[in-house]
Amino acid sequence: MKAETTLDAPDDGGWLGDFHRGPAVFSVFREMSDRHPLIPDEYRITCNDGAGPRVICRFVDEPEMVPEWFGAWRNDEWCEWILNRALALVASPENT
Repeated sequence: MKAETTLDAPDDGGWLGDFHRGPAVFSVFREMSDRHPLIPDEYRITCNDGAGPRVICRFVDEPEMVPEWFGAWRNDEWCEWILNRALALVASPENT
């Protein structure tokens, strides 16, 4: 697993798309390194709220997914909304 402070740009190979809420821009990425066909895909969500992008969540594409939220995002009221938007990008990426 990469460090929580990984910075990403939309030109990353795994970028699936962006969405925003207020001043915060969220980006969704599919992890491209260490992929194996028998292991579920892993995703990360970054947030840039003016302080630069940082990883706020990681999750694995499996039926009983348990997302891992980082820092102040743990138990934030936006978590469900963010995850739903991220899953929509997983299902229908902007970067096809």
